Amino acid sequence: MPTALWIAHVTVTDEAAYGEYAKRATVAIADHDGVFLARGGRYEQLEGADRPRNVVARFPSLQAAHTCYYSDAYQEALGFAKGASQRELSIVEEIA
Repeated sequence: MPTALWIAHVTVTDEAAYGEYAKRATVAIADHDGVFLARGGRYEQLEGADRPRNVVARFPSLQAAHTCYYSDAYQEALGFAKGASQRELSIVEEIA
């Protein structure tokens, strides 16, 4: 089964609230066997809207990433990100 990447591009507008989101989301992602590959490091924007925070996490499958997103723990964490950021989030299946 192919793994999947959770790819987020974020502009944080409220550091304190977003920090709470990040703390709680980290736990929810780990609970679904997600592993961070990139998290807010250096980047170069080549095309599209610039979002200064970029996050990539790998999950064992597309279904695991989907289940994580809709889990109670992640949805609770997400409540802290709403209103504290502008973001795009996609799940992309890796090539097997």
